[in-house]
Amino acid sequence: MKSLSRITFDQQVMGGKPCIRGMRVTVGTIVGLLATGHTKSDILELYPYLENDDIDQALCYAAWRSSEIDIPFDME
Repeated sequence: MKSLSRITFDQQVMGGKPCIRGMRVTVGTIVGLLATGHTKSDILELYPYLENDDIDQALCYAAWRSSEIDIPFDME
């Protein structure tokens, strides 16, 4: 797996959720923005202190986590 050096965990930052480089931007925020139609360019404009590699690593981390946990849900 690609190195995920930009993904950090700290109980003092966002309650220990996976964040980008110790900042108060969570992987979930990045993935959520992409899922709702924002582009990488949009995100970099909204968060000018982020870098393209931050977004790529957030996606890698989310993909890795989703392959580790299977949660069945009802489609009704």
